[in-house]
Amino acid sequence: MSEDGASDDEDWFEQGLRDSDEDSTDSEDWGSADDSDTAATDAEAGWTDEAGTDDGEAESSADWTQSVGSDDDSQSFGDDFGADDGAGGAFGGAENAGSSEDDGLFDEGFGDAFGGAGDDGDFAEEDFESEIPRLDLGIEGLDQMIQGGVPEKHLIVVIGSAGTGKTTFGLQFLNHGLKNGENAVFMTLEQSREAITATANEWGWDFERYEREGQLAVVDLDPVEMANSLDNIQAELPELIKDFGADRLVLDSVSLLEMMYDDQAKRRTEVFDFTRSLKKAGVTTFLTSEASESNAYASRHGIIEYLTDAVFVLQYVRGETQETRLAVEIQKIRNANHSREQKPYEMTDEGISVYQQANIF
Repeated sequence: MSEDGASDDEDWFEQGLRDSDEDSTDSEDWGSADDSDTAATDAEAGWTDEAGTDDGEAESSADWTQSVGSDDDSQSFGDDFGADDGAGGAFGGAENAGSSEDDGLFDEGFGDAFGGAGDDGDFAEEDFESEIPRLDLGIEGLDQMIQGGVPEKHLIVVIGSAGTGKTTFGLQFLNHGLKNGENAVFMTLEQSREAITATANEWGWDFERYEREGQLAVVDLDPVEMANSLDNIQAELPELIKDFGADRLVLDSVSLLEMMYDDQAKRRTEVFDFTRSLKKAGVTTFLTSEASESNAYASRHGIIEYLTDAVFVLQYVRGETQETRLAVEIQKIRNANHSREQKPYEMTDEGISVYQQANIF
């Protein structure tokens, strides 16, 4: 970016990043925002082992791939990104339909052959071993529902309707990493930088200090301008994330980006390419998504849950005679054992807290 300032045709993303950097030491006004939630598939109670999948499975679909390049005339927005220095199933116990003299392994049914489905008991963490680096989300109760933690560099999406705590979930996820010395980036398409930091302050999370110390970058982007400059962003974002040394990244919300494309095929391609660029960056990414109006277990456009490695669903559960409660459910986590039970959660003074031992009603 030139020393004389941004040119008239400077793209919106560069301007937004520079404004974020300039504002990081100024306005401390904070506003809160309602969170939006996620969608997931039907799930059974008990513990299950999610099979890991290769990133190439998604890339193998011709409908979802597209070559992306950056404009030769586009300006780099690296200098405005933030800190100058890098901161650092089991199968159920189904019986065999028939038998023969050579039944062998399956004499006792699938459940016995493969170890049976797990109960509601807690995981024995001391017995868990994995060569995959993992991390905690920082959500009390929810972390205990995931054996060993979420694998690092996974793409995570939280799907839910308005007011279920999606943004708070993302902020709490970042705050947990920041407290442990990690670097983090929060990208918002819905609110201003000041509103995001104000919301964090209300929970007692000092995002302003982390910004001053170069450990956190909060960037507010216009969804229309982001959609128009997505090729440029996809080309440069991975390198910017690596230069900043980011360990965790939140995008709130991917639904606004999806809404920028009227054509469904175009929407799928652009969102796929964007998520692929995040995977290339090697950062653990947390996305928020609005839930479908007709299905609380699906995202608004039914795309993002198929492109991510982990899906959490936040929703309102309304009983006929009891009050409405908030509930969380884990749809999938690749390469991790997790509970599939629906559990209640609340917004406490310290953020979201999941009651792992409780039932909804």
